[in-house]
Amino acid sequence: MNPTVTAALAIGALVILVAAVALRVADRLGLPSLLLYLAFGVALGESGLGVEFEDVSLTQTLGVAALVVILAEGGLTTRWADVRRAIGPGLSLATIGVAVSVVVTAAVTAWLLDLPWVLALLLAAVISSTDAAAVFATLRRLPLPRRIAASLEAESGLNDAPVILLVVVFADRLAGAQTAPWWLTGLEIVGELLGGSVIGLLIGVGGAALLRRVALPLSGFYPLATLALCVLAFSTTSLLHTSGFVAVYLCGLVLGNAPLPHRTATLGFAEGMASLAQIGLFVMLGLLVSPERLPGAVGPALVVGGVLLLVARPLSVVASLAWFRVPWAQQAFISWAGLRGAVPIVLATFPLTADVPGATFVFDTVFVLVVVFTLIQGGSLPWVARRLGIATPVAPREVHVESAPLEELDADLMQMTIPPGSRLHGVYLPELRLPEDSAVVLIVRDGRSFVPDETTRLMRGDQALLVSARRSRAQAERRLRAVSRAGRLAAWRGESGAAGEQD
Repeated sequence: MNPTVTAALAIGALVILVAAVALRVADRLGLPSLLLYLAFGVALGESGLGVEFEDVSLTQTLGVAALVVILAEGGLTTRWADVRRAIGPGLSLATIGVAVSVVVTAAVTAWLLDLPWVLALLLAAVISSTDAAAVFATLRRLPLPRRIAASLEAESGLNDAPVILLVVVFADRLAGAQTAPWWLTGLEIVGELLGGSVIGLLIGVGGAALLRRVALPLSGFYPLATLALCVLAFSTTSLLHTSGFVAVYLCGLVLGNAPLPHRTATLGFAEGMASLAQIGLFVMLGLLVSPERLPGAVGPALVVGGVLLLVARPLSVVASLAWFRVPWAQQAFISWAGLRGAVPIVLATFPLTADVPGATFVFDTVFVLVVVFTLIQGGSLPWVARRLGIATPVAPREVHVESAPLEELDADLMQMTIPPGSRLHGVYLPELRLPEDSAVVLIVRDGRSFVPDETTRLMRGDQALLVSARRSRAQAERRLRAVSRAGRLAAWRGESGAAGEQD
């Protein structure tokens, strides 16, 4: 094998291993892991170990590919019960909020830093997008009201489309290219959002129906097929000149909430791929930056970031959420939680590839801004949530049922683990009242497996194996969810076990 390829594989493996350790360190220190990944990339670069990497076009291409995987994982792991009440606020933040943020940030920045108006607009557009990777990774560790977390996740999944279009328009104007009128740009943004939404939902619904009806030869194909459908949604919509980022997020949302075979394995695979994409993306961006230029960008970055955090973001949140009666404390938290990460840095490569005047200034300023304000905002979010009184107790985890098709028997094999806080603990098997053609056939407890009978009680931490006729699988899953939430008297308490009913 080519020695260069071997060395590259070795370096890549070491990067992943070190990044895994860094993730543990970041969790202990309460820091966003992306900062450690960026620092690792800088340490590998020309000012550290001497690895030279200056291919901006390749960075942009791989960065977009990584964002596709990250958004797919975000959609797959987001519950529709959370998003359905937050889709309005999230969409408003991703459209009205972006517009207000860009205008306010550009106006104040142009005045304070004496920048040309179009360059200020370009810089404001680049930093106006909240980062999906940073938002998903940070918010899911915080005990927040689900509407707040879902609004921020929906915003980060939907705001890439209008922001990318604005960045391209402003970059073209700086380069002297002919651009469309502002009203036509607005219509184009709406068209991209609608087109991406429709195509993403259609591919998600069609893909879910296909995966439910086709018995693939290996269980490992289901996670691959699910992720491939998300990538297909992005590619199809991009070829049709609509928003691929919206499409991949919504496609993942549909697939993640559908009763698919091997769902738990699929989510685990998606999380692993998204983590790998984040590591590669942040390390690559760290390699691309030139540390010797960064000190000169600290002042502008602090000014622009301060304007964004303290002026533009709060105004954009108030303007976006005025229609939804969101309490002031929650609006304040949403203002503070508009995390920036890899997305603004990737967007900052667009002016570089187009040789736009001032592109290097934009890239360096955005890089420093992301590092400094991610450290400030990400590290302080738990404290801010407590001070605003919106932190909630950690809710018991929902019971997850893993299924796999038994094609020859027209039945499904299901597996579940009794989570902490579940009211399945202590319930006798007959009290489950499963459909007649469904049964618990094996239980694994403390490493020992046994065949249960009518006197067997489920215990916390048990792994149970069930077999159900395919026509009754959904009913069996609903019953298991109902008992997990409300106990053996779930029906008397009005608990039907519908997905997300308690949200």
